[in-house]
Amino acid sequence: MLHDIGSTIMAEFGDLPDIAAITVITLRLLTAAALGGVLGYDRERKARSAGVRTHMLVAVGAALFVIGPIQAGMPIEQVSRVLQGIVQGIGFLGAGAIIVRRSRHEVEGLTTAASIWATAGIGVIVGLGLEATAILTTAVVLAILVVMPFLVPQCAPGDTDIDDPRS
Repeated sequence: MLHDIGSTIMAEFGDLPDIAAITVITLRLLTAAALGGVLGYDRERKARSAGVRTHMLVAVGAALFVIGPIQAGMPIEQVSRVLQGIVQGIGFLGAGAIIVRRSRHEVEGLTTAASIWATAGIGVIVGLGLEATAILTTAVVLAILVVMPFLVPQCAPGDTDIDDPRS
């Protein structure tokens, strides 16, 4: 009976058959967390609603939603349905970051929502095992978040003064 219990437990946790599989999955999840954290740091530094932890969780979650089906043997053609679900779910999360202030005719949170969306894409790419592409994409997104405000300053609606580009 104990042998049966032990065999059942081993079979249930047999999705990581060897140290190579454990290493690959660990590396992918940690890479997703690190890249999400880099993008989240920019948003947190600017006191935005979604910061380091949110971006890290989005990237890790997206990577996991890709790693799991692939590891379970799902054909890559069917993984596209999982990707559609990720994009749709992230759309709802991003919508929560957007605030419309009708009285002042302002919309806040669009950049944060877009960074959450990009972070999910980066997580997906990491989950697929394309870490170098994910690192390059993170650098491009970070450049957009950090450099573009200095190149294209924002004007408030009805205001002729330029806002501080560091916000």
